[in-house]
Amino acid sequence: MTQQMALEGGPSLERIARGEGLALCASGSWTARFAPALERLVAEAEQIAGSKSNVSIDVSGIARLDTFGAWLIERLRRNLGQDGAEARISGLSTNYASLVDEVRQVGTAELPPKSGLSLRAPIERLGRTMYAFFDDIVALISMMGAVLAGLGRIVIRPTSFRLTSTVHHLEQVCWRAVPIILLITFLIGCIVAQQGIFHFRKFGADVFVVDMLGVLVLRELGVLLVAIMVAGRSGSAYTAELGSMKMREEIDALRTMGFDPIDVLIVPRLIALVLAVPILTFLGAMAALYGGGLVAWLYGGVDPEAFLLRLRDAISIDHFTVGMIKAPVMAAVIGIVACVEGLAVQGSAESLGRHTTASVVKSIFFVIVMDGVFAIFFAGIGI
Repeated sequence: MTQQMALEGGPSLERIARGEGLALCASGSWTARFAPALERLVAEAEQIAGSKSNVSIDVSGIARLDTFGAWLIERLRRNLGQDGAEARISGLSTNYASLVDEVRQVGTAELPPKSGLSLRAPIERLGRTMYAFFDDIVALISMMGAVLAGLGRIVIRPTSFRLTSTVHHLEQVCWRAVPIILLITFLIGCIVAQQGIFHFRKFGADVFVVDMLGVLVLRELGVLLVAIMVAGRSGSAYTAELGSMKMREEIDALRTMGFDPIDVLIVPRLIALVLAVPILTFLGAMAALYGGGLVAWLYGGVDPEAFLLRLRDAISIDHFTVGMIKAPVMAAVIGIVACVEGLAVQGSAESLGRHTTASVVKSIFFVIVMDGVFAIFFAGIGI
């Protein structure tokens, strides 16, 4: 069997005694093709050379070497070098030196010692989280300043405004989003009305569901639902688009050609988003009121005429104004967060996915925070 492998260029491991030492001369093809033979040769060499204090592994006769063979040689050297014995590799050609060096690094890193229960780890995580949060705030403020500077350049030179790009993004984030916005807000309006009637009926106050529905939809629920859906739909798309451009170095190419990525990529997207969200908010509020009125009629017995009369008495123009004021601000927040995360993408698909997810989560978080701030503000001024 050994002679046949030698004729086929197979591996061999000759053992030559040198006093108290031993020389192992490897030759032939040390590749994965001869894996069983190599495993057997290495196991026999480990048993014979285990008692020697000085072992030299001569690999000058190896004709072919792959990762499998290099790992077996390195494993042999490690096993023979235990218990204070000396084992070294000699005769390594320059063609295979880098491969053996790479294999030698495997499993050499020392794991950090496990520490017992302490307050250091959670405090460290809290500190890192707070640092990352403030870093995000600085990035958002920086992006906001860059966008304002870009808008200033457009005011000074109106011909630099990219109308075609803005209209394209307006179609993507507004017109194409209308069906899903109408469907979701319609269903939410139906659910709110049904639950309101179900509980108000216990007190004989079914008609008050109209007051609740009108105020809740126009002031809070309509704009909040639309903003969350836009963050998940359009904000993630912005991050993915900018992140893909960053990975393909298209943004660097724009800078090389003398274009500012803020003016070319970000300002048109933000303008489209700021225009789209108020439109979607209005359409969503109307759909939610329609759904609530339909349920009030079919489930609560409140006919449409009575619903409209009660709705006119329950709401005022202030409720509608509050929702419309919130919409563009939330749109700007969503757009800025999405663009910041998109430009932070590194050159890997994992980074793109991570920042896209972060874009949606952070956008929804800031939208809810802004809604709370607006609620406190409008309550303070009596609206």
